[in-house]
Amino acid sequence: GFGSTKEDYADILLMEEYSGYGYLAFDYPGCGSSEIDHFDELDIPFLVQLTKSLLEHFEIDAFHLIGHSMGGLTALLLAHEFGPRVLSFTNIEGNLAPEDCFFSRSVLNNGTQSPRAFLSKLADALINQNQFGYAVYGAGLKAKVHENAVEPYFRSIVALSDGMDLLGIFGDLQAKRQFIYGEQNRHLSYLPTLRTSRCQLVEIATSSHFPMYSNATALFQSICKFVNCTDTQAFMDHTDISALRVE
Repeated sequence: GFGSTKEDYADILLMEEYSGYGYLAFDYPGCGSSEIDHFDELDIPFLVQLTKSLLEHFEIDAFHLIGHSMGGLTALLLAHEFGPRVLSFTNIEGNLAPEDCFFSRSVLNNGTQSPRAFLSKLADALINQNQFGYAVYGAGLKAKVHENAVEPYFRSIVALSDGMDLLGIFGDLQAKRQFIYGEQNRHLSYLPTLRTSRCQLVEIATSSHFPMYSNATALFQSICKFVNCTDTQAFMDHTDISALRVE
């Protein structure tokens, strides 16, 4: 996700449940410990191509895919292109509709504000939200994101969310699908559609948009159970009832 780093998921490497899996995580250019010279090249299609290059470099043919927020949008487009190579897709509040641009759309009203001032204003606003995980995310944002990466990423997110049928693409994927959301976001308008589209819904307790900060144990356990579910029919039977709630 935007402002997230590979270390947000590093605890997976310490969990016995994941011992049978290889794990690949990387920082997007302009985020975490990555570097980039030409910020004007940053957008979601670029991230898709970058991910494809990494998969090719490490000779990974088939894989379970996890993406959060902006990373969920990137993963969605990758899964749409790769088809059966994606064994399962865990979408953690990745963009599926225009309503998901609650951070990114604000950049369109930035006006003449400098990138540094805008990033600082965004971080301060997040810290003061009454949402689980927002304060932790906001406090680290200026250290995790280069100020010049904000606008190109946000403009691409808004353009794709407004201009593509992302919900339809997600519903048509061949891969086994899971959509994870925080309990404070149970108002998302498309959850009823997902509930009846052979997609497992998982609500993470005491969480909002950043379950890796507010309830990481529940998040990682949910992903592990999903990846290891071999009884497809039993898995699908959950989807037409209600969202699973993970404490």
